[in-house]
Amino acid sequence: MKMRRIRPAVLSDAREIARLNGELGYSACSGSAQTNLQSIISSENHAIIVCEECADQVLGWIVVEKRVSLETGETAEISGLVVDPGARRKGIGTALVLAAEQWAQENELYKIVVRSNAARVESHPFYEKLVYVRRKTQHCYSKQRVSI
Repeated sequence: MKMRRIRPAVLSDAREIARLNGELGYSACSGSAQTNLQSIISSENHAIIVCEECADQVLGWIVVEKRVSLETGETAEISGLVVDPGARRKGIGTALVLAAEQWAQENELYKIVVRSNAARVESHPFYEKLVYVRRKTQHCYSKQRVSI
């Protein structure tokens, strides 16, 4: 049995993180993954945590961040989670969520939120099994370019 390790991401994980991004239908470009990873690593309001099986194979990653809003104050939010398709249903996603919850607790953030795309139906029972409760359904709008 191979040994798995949960640890903070490092810049050299960018290639593997980009590969996993492709699994979710996002850009698998290593260059942009490295730029984004550098921003997250250098932010004290974010953490990116990976699960590795060996030194060069990342099986999954999770990003958790501190969010502040006028309505709810400070909370933690899981803003991304992906596990390699060949490694799913082996406890990796659960281990990553628990690591994100630990980060939140260490940062004195006692509420954690996750938003899950309605199209990712397999993720909904996963979070419910971890005692996350669906609070609302919403629409997400975006604008590609903002001009003044």
